Amino acid sequence: MTRVYALLAAAFVAALVGGAWFLTRGGSGGDKFAQCRSSQIAGGADTIGGPFELVNAKGETVTDQDVITEPSIVYFGYTFCPDVCPMDAARNADAIDVLAERGYSVTPVFISIDPDRDTPEAVGDFAANLHEKMIGLTGSLDQVKAASKAYKTYFKKNEGDEEYYLVDHSTFSYLVLPEAGFVEFFRRDETAEQLADKTACFIEKI
Repeated sequence: MTRVYALLAAAFVAALVGGAWFLTRGGSGGDKFAQCRSSQIAGGADTIGGPFELVNAKGETVTDQDVITEPSIVYFGYTFCPDVCPMDAARNADAIDVLAERGYSVTPVFISIDPDRDTPEAVGDFAANLHEKMIGLTGSLDQVKAASKAYKTYFKKNEGDEEYYLVDHSTFSYLVLPEAGFVEFFRRDETAEQLADKTACFIEKI
């Protein structure tokens, strides 16, 4: 009987340890951010994001490691965009301020998908006008395409006037953490407060 009790006790302890591990790992395949996620990502979060090489407002070539040094909200757009991009980027900037009031430091990043017109100076001015912390990035067409492909964004230059053309593009904003890479995307109908709430949840889980 003693042996039976010993085996039962060992099984009980193993169950407790296993349950504790399951809970501390978020209860979802070891995803510590499971409680923060509000969107389903086909293929998983690991399929989005990754290394990039672009040009900053000073004309310097930078990589994702130079740019993503703290939690960041990344957006792909262009400075000649008549309405969507300024509104989305301004919303992201407002979320940064809401987070700052709560004690979280987050960087807004604007990546141009219109390198023909968006010079380093142009993206720098655009970013600075929206938020003092916003980083504006551009680059060659190949660099921009590579970054866009990494984040699975879409953009296409419209045919027509070579100076005043529009660019169709996706409008998601991406939450990227230095330690974990891409973790969540935000739709454009979400408010600055909603972005701040979700972003804070991820930061607290780091």
